[in-house]
Amino acid sequence: MRSPLKSRLGLAGVLAFVLALFGLAPAASADPAPAALTFTTNAATVTPGGTVNLSMTLTNNKTYDIWFVYQSIAPTWLTTQRADLKYSFTGCSVATPTGAASCSGVGPSDLGGNYGATIAPGQSRTVTLTLQVAADSGCNGNIGFYSYYYAEFSDSSSTSAGPVYTPETRVLCA
Repeated sequence: MRSPLKSRLGLAGVLAFVLALFGLAPAASADPAPAALTFTTNAATVTPGGTVNLSMTLTNNKTYDIWFVYQSIAPTWLTTQRADLKYSFTGCSVATPTGAASCSGVGPSDLGGNYGATIAPGQSRTVTLTLQVAADSGCNGNIGFYSYYYAEFSDSSSTSAGPVYTPETRVLCA
């Protein structure tokens, strides 16, 4: 007589084999992206006339240096639909081992140069943009951005990703 346990183990083994054969078996944990871009803000809300710092951190998850980065940043579609929201980027700094330094440029495109020199494996570089909300800006709307980036590594490989979304900042009136 056949044991119910052996039948179940045999059935489980056959099922696992079939799933693996057709690529439906659970995959092993995936490697992280070669580079990762994350965003943070220093405030979730702001009033007209105020500022918010938007920090972008690029992390090199690869075993080769990042030599070149191109990054764009643009307002989300919902942000563009609110013509009464008035804002601009008024400052930019990059965190370096010796302290903060000015960026090479501020604007809605070509932010990659702001990350500065080579980013070593396992290291990160953070660029902070200052977002100024105009004193006559509308209220009760969210300001948000998205970004695409492209990075080249010292082994001649590259990666691109996006859109990566920033946290939204709510403009509130007092």
